[in-house]
Amino acid sequence: MNMETTSVIAPPAPRSLDQMQLSIVMMRDILLKTMFRMNLEHVSTLSQAVCLPVPVTQELIDMTRSQNLVQSTGTLHATSGNEMGYQLTDAGKARALDALSQSEYYGAMPVPLEVYAEQVKRQSIRNIQITRDQLTGAMGHLILPDELLDHLGPAVGAGRSILMYGPPGNGKSSISNGIRDALGDKIFVPRAIEYTGQVITVYDPIVHSAAEAQVDDPNSIRRSSNRFDTRYVRCERPTVITGGELSLSMLDLVYNPTARTYQAPLQLKSTGGVFIVDDLGRQAEPPQALVNRWIVPLEENKDILALQSGEKFEVPFDTLVIFSTNFHPNEIFDKAALRRIFFKIKIDGPNQEDFLKIFAMVAKKRNMPLNEESLVHLLKVKYPTINNIYANYQPIFLIDQMISICEFEGIPYQMSPDLIDRAWANMFVKDEKIIH
Repeated sequence: MNMETTSVIAPPAPRSLDQMQLSIVMMRDILLKTMFRMNLEHVSTLSQAVCLPVPVTQELIDMTRSQNLVQSTGTLHATSGNEMGYQLTDAGKARALDALSQSEYYGAMPVPLEVYAEQVKRQSIRNIQITRDQLTGAMGHLILPDELLDHLGPAVGAGRSILMYGPPGNGKSSISNGIRDALGDKIFVPRAIEYTGQVITVYDPIVHSAAEAQVDDPNSIRRSSNRFDTRYVRCERPTVITGGELSLSMLDLVYNPTARTYQAPLQLKSTGGVFIVDDLGRQAEPPQALVNRWIVPLEENKDILALQSGEKFEVPFDTLVIFSTNFHPNEIFDKAALRRIFFKIKIDGPNQEDFLKIFAMVAKKRNMPLNEESLVHLLKVKYPTINNIYANYQPIFLIDQMISICEFEGIPYQMSPDLIDRAWANMFVKDEKIIH
């Protein structure tokens, strides 16, 4: 992996146990639990499992040997590159079982919260310089008015909160995804962080897409794993998308009573990336309550989480939050909440010219030939019935409907005023009283 390709400064690998800033007992217990659970006996495989450089892992093994918790097997295996093997002593097994009863966590050593906070600053979403070309490139599949990009560009570049509002079906979700795609660079996400001896897992394969993994050649002179701290995973900037299912409890630490470990909440997983609250106003909790929960993080760049014990602590909040709603902001927020959302951008439906551009683009993609008589019928007969209000979703909807009809009738793809009428009938439901 060529680390020079990223502008983000990588977290340096620790060179000794002293540099880890974790308690010796915690590191020792994680090593013993990992040996016990994964049945590993060589320093090279153990160093990969606990995500520490080989010399630091060896230092940890030597310490556990001096406490009679680990012993060497006394054999050098040809299959393991003549590496010395190690195994748990009876006292080591007893200690591993005791440690597992306190916490099931084993594997990657966690990163202390204050060390992680430094890395968050190095890769802050607010350090991003985004250009018009990058944003246009990421939104290339959307036909957007120039003035919309004029507003979006500075909002994304500032890495602050954005509220997008406007009628449904005009691509607020697509624009949110385009913003995510425009970010482009890679950051480092910790597998787990540690606070007062508690382990909080952060890396989540569902949220974080790991960049290509570099597999070390053990025979190579320059081992690349020492280039950065492998307790982190190098990832695309994360995106968390929530909709109507979002509740306030999803923004709290999740405690697993069986494993006795915590899982980071959604907004902590999205650090360095984008958190999209789609369909604001459709959640069980009122929008005002959801936004109130974000007020401190949005203003102070820090969030407050609570452990099972009730102890509260600060974590970095470094996320571009995008709220998207079909309601007018004044309907769902008070003025204080609106003041705290930095950018407010209205996403309207297209004008007739842009509507026709989208229609032609979709027709070309779907191999549907355009027909002038049908387009005149659509614009002069159908749209006046809805006050000529165009929406971005309508071209795709109408063309896909006509394709379905053509396939059913066994005729080549085509447009006609009749097919437009049949497609239109499915786009809107007629207002009528249903007799029960």
